[in-house]
Amino acid sequence: MEKSLYLNIELCSGCGACAVACLDHNDIEVDMQPALRRILPVEEGRYPNVSIAYVSVSCMHCAESPCLVGCPTGAIRRHETTRAITVDRSLCIGCHSCAMACPFGIPRYDHDDKMHKCQRCSAWVMSGRDPACVRVCPMGALEYRDLNEVMQARESAANERLVTASRKASVTL
Repeated sequence: MEKSLYLNIELCSGCGACAVACLDHNDIEVDMQPALRRILPVEEGRYPNVSIAYVSVSCMHCAESPCLVGCPTGAIRRHETTRAITVDRSLCIGCHSCAMACPFGIPRYDHDDKMHKCQRCSAWVMSGRDPACVRVCPMGALEYRDLNEVMQARESAANERLVTASRKASVTL
């Protein structure tokens, strides 16, 4: 059973607890930017009808990972057990090929120009615990669960949005 991170955008308050937990778990200085997990605000509407949602973003651990293919040294690998995309910083030469290959702009570099990225707390996950970002989320917006469940939840949410949109469209016609 392969697991994946799932974010329920409707529950995310943008508090940043997940980003702080990530920094703490990975022993990264707070002032070392950019962080491995970021909170992006998504604003919609026009005054006075405006809304804001938050998206907690980190590595997507893609099934077909362009960063893995783009790494010339083999520093980037798929973890055998957790299936997370991980980086062996001792093999990283700081060439930024992974950053150029990643469509999401996820790879980050420290003061030594070595790549950093979310490794989905692989050691914790292998011991049966959830990733740090999931464990600390006060709203329960982040979950670590079976990939099939995540895909079904996304499909269900997309279907619900379509039904809602079609109802709104039929009311205005």
